[in-house]
Amino acid sequence: MAEKKSKKEEEINRDPTDWRESPYLMIKGFLMGSADIVPGVSGGTMALITGIYDRLIFAIKSADSTAIGHLLKFRVKELVGHFHWKFLFLLLSGVFLAIVFFTRVVPLQIYMFTHPEMVYGLFFGLIVGSIFLLIAEIKAEERKWRGGLPLIAGTVFGFWVVTLVPADTPETFLFVFISGAISICAMILPGISGSYILLIFRKYDYILGELGRLGTTETFTALINLAPFILGALTGLILFSRVLSWLLKNFHATTLLVLIGFLIGSLYVIWPYQERTFEESVREVKVLPISDPLVQELMEREEPPMAPRYQRMGRVLNPDATFEQFRRVEVETVSRKLMSSEPFLPWFVSDEKRAETDLWQGMAGMSIGLVLIVGIAYLRRKNGHKKTEQVR
Repeated sequence: MAEKKSKKEEEINRDPTDWRESPYLMIKGFLMGSADIVPGVSGGTMALITGIYDRLIFAIKSADSTAIGHLLKFRVKELVGHFHWKFLFLLLSGVFLAIVFFTRVVPLQIYMFTHPEMVYGLFFGLIVGSIFLLIAEIKAEERKWRGGLPLIAGTVFGFWVVTLVPADTPETFLFVFISGAISICAMILPGISGSYILLIFRKYDYILGELGRLGTTETFTALINLAPFILGALTGLILFSRVLSWLLKNFHATTLLVLIGFLIGSLYVIWPYQERTFEESVREVKVLPISDPLVQELMEREEPPMAPRYQRMGRVLNPDATFEQFRRVEVETVSRKLMSSEPFLPWFVSDEKRAETDLWQGMAGMSIGLVLIVGIAYLRRKNGHKKTEQVR
C-alpha cells in the first residue's frame, strides 16, 4: 500500500515540462534575468507576471530528500523523473542569456545611471499593467472585500520592506548566514529585490567585494567568507520554497493576492522619478606612471561619468620627483551603489529639479512597459496555466 502511495506521489510530483515549450520558458527566464539586474525588481516579479511562479516554487521544492536519495543510490531514471530539471534548465538558460546580454551587449546597469527614467519607467509600466492582469485572472468571489485584506496586507508589508533604512551590521558567521537566507527568500518573492535586502542588511558591498576576490591570490579567504552566505542562501531557499508551495497548494488565491500586494508596495521604489542617493567605495587601486594613457585621460576629465563603476585619479606617490615623467600616481576603481531613493512628481517640483529630470523618457518607458503586457499576457497563456494545474 505504501509503495502504491509512493508511486502515486511520484506521478503527481513529476515534472510536466514539455520540450515544445522551450522557447517560451527561455523567454520567461530572460525576463527574470533582466529584472534581477535592476535594484528594486526581482526575478520573482517576472515569474509571477509571466505565469510560472507556481511552477518555479514547486521546481525548487523538487530538490528534496527524495531527489537526494535517488542521487546517492544512482537511480538516474527516478531522479530525472522526480527533479524538475527540464523546467529549471530552460528557465536558468534564459536567465543566463539575459545576464550576458544586459552586461555585455546592452549594458543595462550603465543605462540605469545615464537613463534612469527610461529603465525604471519600463519596469514601472510592466508591473502596473501586470497588477491589473493578475487581479483580473482571480475568481470574482475572491476579489470581494475578503480578498482585499490579503491584498492590503501584502501592499503594506512590501512597502515597509522597500522603505527600510540600511543600518550598520556585523560580519559574523551567524549574521552573514541570516543575510543569505533572507535575501534569497526575497529573490523569489515578487516585488522584493534580494539585492535591496542585502543593502538593508549592509552586506551588498561586502558580498560583492568577496566575489570580486575570487580568481585572485585571495580566493581561499573569499570562499571562507562567502561560505556562511552560501549556506544561508541554500537553507533559506529549501525552507522557504516548502512554505510557499504549501501556501500555494492550500490557499492559492489568498497567497496570490498577498504576492500582488508585494508588487503594489514595490512601486514606490520603481517610480521612474526619484531623488536617488548613492554611496561610493574604492574597489581597487593601481599604481601607474603619470605618462600612462589612462592617467592622461583621467587628468583631462572634468567630472566622473554616470556609471556603476568608474576610474579616477588618486594620490601622487612621489610629487617631489625631479622629472615629471618619473612620477607615479594611484588610479582608483570606484563602485557606486544605491543607498536610498525618494520619489517625487516632476510636475510639482522646482524648475531646476524639473530641468534635471527627463520627463518624456519616463513617460516613454512606462508606455512601452504597458504595451509589453500584451506580449506577456500571450506568454502566460502559452502552456502556463495548464502546466501549473498539473503541478498543483
